[in-house]
Amino acid sequence: MTRKYPHLSSPITIGRVTFRNRMFSAPMGGTDITNDGCIGPKSTAFYELRGKGGAGAVTVSECMVHPETDGSHAYHLDTTILNSLAAATYTADAIRRHGAIPSLELSHSGMYAGTYMTDKSKQKSMHQWGPIDTTRPDGVQVRALTEEMIADIVAAYGRTAALAKRAGFEMLMIHGGHGWLINQFLSPYFNHRTDRYGGSLENRCRFAKEVLGAVREAVGPDFPIEFRMSGSELFDGGYTLEDGVEIAKQLESYIDLLHVSAGTYQRGFGNTHPSMFRPHGCNVYLAAEIKKHVSVPVATIGGLNDPQQMEEIIAEGKADIVYMARALLADPFLPRKVMEGRDDEIVHCLRCFTCMAERAATSTRRCTVNPLIGRELDGCEIQPAPEKKKVLVAGGGPGGLYAAYTAARRGHQVVLCEKEPQLGGILKSEQAIPFKREMYELANTYALLARKAGVEIRTSVEVTPAYVEQEAPDALIIAVGSEPLVPPIPGLHGENVVLVNRYYLEKDRVADDVVVFGGGLAGCECAIHLGMEGKKVHLVEMRDTLAPDANVRHRPLLLAEIEKYVTVHTGYRGMEVRPDGILCQDSDGQEQLVPGHTVICALGQRSRTALVEALRDTAPYTAIIGDASRVSTITNAVYWGYHAALDI
Repeated sequence: MTRKYPHLSSPITIGRVTFRNRMFSAPMGGTDITNDGCIGPKSTAFYELRGKGGAGAVTVSECMVHPETDGSHAYHLDTTILNSLAAATYTADAIRRHGAIPSLELSHSGMYAGTYMTDKSKQKSMHQWGPIDTTRPDGVQVRALTEEMIADIVAAYGRTAALAKRAGFEMLMIHGGHGWLINQFLSPYFNHRTDRYGGSLENRCRFAKEVLGAVREAVGPDFPIEFRMSGSELFDGGYTLEDGVEIAKQLESYIDLLHVSAGTYQRGFGNTHPSMFRPHGCNVYLAAEIKKHVSVPVATIGGLNDPQQMEEIIAEGKADIVYMARALLADPFLPRKVMEGRDDEIVHCLRCFTCMAERAATSTRRCTVNPLIGRELDGCEIQPAPEKKKVLVAGGGPGGLYAAYTAARRGHQVVLCEKEPQLGGILKSEQAIPFKREMYELANTYALLARKAGVEIRTSVEVTPAYVEQEAPDALIIAVGSEPLVPPIPGLHGENVVLVNRYYLEKDRVADDVVVFGGGLAGCECAIHLGMEGKKVHLVEMRDTLAPDANVRHRPLLLAEIEKYVTVHTGYRGMEVRPDGILCQDSDGQEQLVPGHTVICALGQRSRTALVEALRDTAPYTAIIGDASRVSTITNAVYWGYHAALDI
């Protein structure tokens, strides 16, 4: 057949292994790692889902090769650990039985071993191992690895590689980037050794070469070995792209595939994991330049989720393979949809960092747009309903749309009503902010999926108790959302005030000098956008901190953007909105006028409680989801909507 994206969909042979397409699943850490370092069944199911979804390869992350000098935040493959080999074998098999090639990432964290998930009160008494004696910025002591220890670690890479091949993995990724141990040796910033492992670039590459040599000896010829590197460390004192080219040239004879990423985890999280504030594919230039200088295939990564962009990357010779991580959480079936020409059905990653924040907070996984992630073994898959029922969904926001889509997939007759002419709920407001456009598009994708599943969608129709009585559904899902919170502050209803939810409709009214009233997530992101447009932006927040509702991964990157574009006034209580700004009381009790000819009101949302109460008992089964239940997140709206539909 003729493929819509022929380059993305074409197979590639590396070593003696043929991969069915050029879309690979990047390493993402497991979640149920046992105390002795085995892969748990939830992690196996987590990786298997990407195999089902059509990826060419699925990389399991991250296997630490030397527990004596590395941390316990990941798993180990070691025959001295009961069930270690078996768990790895089950995982490789789960991936391979769907046609994907199972790959295993081998790593060592070096001076950052284990402590980024460790209680900070305990870190002071710890020490780690790295290229040199040093003290980390957080006070943890680092001791230099001796040459004997280096040799032991090199041998451990070989032993682990042999076991991985025995377990059924058909490719190995050696992690030499992102600030971990091999990268620490490659980096002039971290590596100040004076022996044969330090100094010149050749010496700094020696450890990587020895590791790759040990792995090759263990797995034999023609077994694909992939090396993951940062094309540039992207911070002062780290190595540059020009250095990255030379490193790649030094290592290419040892490997079959070069995977070019960017930055270091500890000094540039937003480079290694591009946020919504960065262009998609912002790191591709690194792979494209390095590819000019090496003969092995090159893979690229970095906020990629658009098939057209990825097709062009390969067609233009910038890379041979594209890797995705978060994009395949949002939609594990993205590769299959590309292969089958169903790219309009792809649910795109929002780059909101819910997935990584949840792992940091609870050691589990969750995805804003995909409620199955991290719960693959919970019995939450779509199953046909034993009895087909009529389902009415009140509200066409993300939760309501996903609930309707889910109920229809189970075979129910589903009608969704939205009182506004346009679907999307609160997501409609995101269409005017370019870096959040995927949130707006999410509603359109959910609506498309719902219609294809058979949902009847009625817009400009409000669900009232009388309407429910008229429709007589067996089940009612109440997803009527929330409304802006507008407290009784003098002037807040004035002509110069724009509600943040309505900014997309009234943006032409916004002057060049603006006060954003409210420093929560919505207010901060709107302020950043206005600043990016070149407006003079002040942000007023009564609390001492900004965006406490932002997750722990997104918030630091958000605050960095705020610093670039916005003048911040925390501890300011708004007293009166005037034509020339907001009169505030600061933390010392003094009156201050924060200037701006337009005021954006972003003081939060409140549930439509009266409407919810009116609808609560109008059908045999009712479920209240999303902001209608309590003002929360898109994540909860989608998750609750999914399970409300499963419960019918």
